[in-house]
Amino acid sequence: MTTRTAPPAGTRRSLLPALGALSAFGPISIDGYLPSMPALAADLHTSDALAQFTMSACMIGMAVGTLLWGSISDRYGRRRPLMWGVAGFALTAVLCALAPSIEALIAVRFVQGLCGAAGIVIARAVVHDLFTGADAVAGFSSLAAIAGAAPVLAPLMGGALLTFTDWRGVFVALAVIGVLLLVTAMLFVPETHPREERTTGGMANDFRGFGAALGNRGFMISAVTLGIASVSLFSYLQMSSFVLQSEYGVSAQGYALIFASNAVGIVLAARLNRRLSRRMTGARIGAWSLSIGTVATAAILLSALLHSALPWLLVPLFLAVAVQGVNNPAFTALALGEITRGAGSASAVLGTLSMLLGALIPPLVSSAGVSAPVMGASMCAAFACALLVRTGTSLARRRSGS
Repeated sequence: MTTRTAPPAGTRRSLLPALGALSAFGPISIDGYLPSMPALAADLHTSDALAQFTMSACMIGMAVGTLLWGSISDRYGRRRPLMWGVAGFALTAVLCALAPSIEALIAVRFVQGLCGAAGIVIARAVVHDLFTGADAVAGFSSLAAIAGAAPVLAPLMGGALLTFTDWRGVFVALAVIGVLLLVTAMLFVPETHPREERTTGGMANDFRGFGAALGNRGFMISAVTLGIASVSLFSYLQMSSFVLQSEYGVSAQGYALIFASNAVGIVLAARLNRRLSRRMTGARIGAWSLSIGTVATAAILLSALLHSALPWLLVPLFLAVAVQGVNNPAFTALALGEITRGAGSASAVLGTLSMLLGALIPPLVSSAGVSAPVMGASMCAAFACALLVRTGTSLARRRSGS
């Protein structure tokens, strides 16, 4: 086994911001064109439902892509696959801008999700390659803090672009961002996966990496916990615009400000987590974050059921969203800390589980209609179930003495 040594401070100062930017492909791909969705539907003469499915196609592509890029990076190293993925994202953004129909756009968006997943998966794998223990938690917190700025900037960028261009121009801007991220990766991200640790042989060996992660009890406990807790965030992302604008009368501009402030909360919480990681174990940080999230989302549900004034909903909503900046890096570090080989495959399993649960459960929950109580109940249930899984497995370990 190769001993990992943390890079020098100067390298870390350039590497972590670059990895954080590369791990922001999700919100960049999804949130950037949200303000242009109605215009997109009108221009392509399609329904709002099909226009929204362009977002779902991207998310499904990301979920599938995390599995592909994880095994590819374990076989060929981190740097080359990262370049392929980022270049593919830029190219597909151009193709999105040229899409002649909604069907073509949906298909290209799926491929764009596949490509964008490379940055998300490989950024986590690079941190795993270079850092351990508290340094790993701090590294993942840096990724979360930087990537957390994307949900603030992406919708604002999309809205600003619409003042002088259309939805196709937004995708051109995404292509430019892709090119800039490619240059960033080329300049600042080195190869961190030694040849002697790479997988070899046929496809069966790639699947062994997934099998090893799925068979690792410690990894799966943290991965399942994180996946369930992530449902709370995806419920907020998919339902909050309908709840705040339709039920509480918030304007589109007001919603953008609320969305941005909550995203800032994630960034601040991630920065706080960097400090906490030096004083507390990742397991303790994760348990506290799930407890706070459960209480905050219970307050959201209570406020919705009592039809309280908007501030009584927004305060716990801010806390419930912000705490994702703590539990995400904490459980990511806990999960990948159980892995000695095949970190790319393990990172892929981690990302796919969260993405699929987040893409499938909220639409099912809200299939009968979106409302404040439905949003609050789904967010609260997600945090409560994640806390139950974590608490139950911790108690079982103590009783078994392991």
